[in-house]
Amino acid sequence: MDLPVTYDASADCAYIQLVPRVGRGAAVAQEVVEAPGDRATVVLDFDAEGRLLGIEVVGARAALAESVLEHATRIG
Repeated sequence: MDLPVTYDASADCAYIQLVPRVGRGAAVAQEVVEAPGDRATVVLDFDAEGRLLGIEVVGARAALAESVLEHATRIG
């Protein structure tokens, strides 16, 4: 299963979408996790039922494999 990944190079942020569609306002709760060494911040997006919708990675170049970013859809 290939998960849709978007990447904004100017902000160095990636988003890994875990459900077919994340509508505006669907993510009502977030959990923030700092990567080891403070190299990146990972934000887990949850809906009202507690289902994980997606994963935002701030500092994506440090946290994700280069191949993931190469295949990501570019935005921004």
